[in-house]
Amino acid sequence: MKDVVIAGSRVRLAGGESRDGSGDGPLVVLLHGFGAPGDDLVPLFRQLDVPRHVRFAFPEALIDLAELAGPGYAGARAWWMIDPSWFLPENQGKHAERAKLVPEGLAEARARVVAVLEGLRAKPETTILGGFSQGAMLSTDIALRAEKPFAGLTLMSGSIVALDEWQPLFARLKGVRVMQSHGRGDPILPFAAAERLRDFMKSAGADVRFVEFAGGHTISNGALDALAKLVRDAFAE
Repeated sequence: MKDVVIAGSRVRLAGGESRDGSGDGPLVVLLHGFGAPGDDLVPLFRQLDVPRHVRFAFPEALIDLAELAGPGYAGARAWWMIDPSWFLPENQGKHAERAKLVPEGLAEARARVVAVLEGLRAKPETTILGGFSQGAMLSTDIALRAEKPFAGLTLMSGSIVALDEWQPLFARLKGVRVMQSHGRGDPILPFAAAERLRDFMKSAGADVRFVEFAGGHTISNGALDALAKLVRDAFAE
């Protein structure tokens, strides 16, 4: 693995023939969730059964939560700040309202990751983009606004934001391979919102594989298997 700074962002690189992410092989870019450390998803590159030439990049979110919330949050990062009241039980049924919110900081986070992709010289046709939770939402936002479609999109325990902006852009996912996973018991991002996102993408012509599981806000073994298959299908030699 290699730890570098690209376009002002810390990025962990791994995989590929060199195992340090160098070279020009196909690329999987995964964005961590809110409150996770920047290296949270790095172990996945060893767990996924994918061709050896596939490289991985794990960008770190710009916001350091320890600076805002104290040392108890050491290592925790965020792509944008969230309103914690949305996760109270009385707000769990309001996913349709939350879907319309445009998070403050979304545009800045998008620009940051796009700059990293440019710094990596990532070609959309040989790049799979995705992430977990907030990272999945940011990946969706980037993919919908990209000039060219990515080779694949992986959305693990994500949801919908900025729906009024997203809705006319879903057509850009026509033909794109998507692996979406979500726990039916997710207490943070409701399963119903994930189903709604799936239906938007499918109606637009995306090739969606939806992996549901009995757990909560996590990444299931079934999701990892489906992600590995997505990578193999997209980047078979």
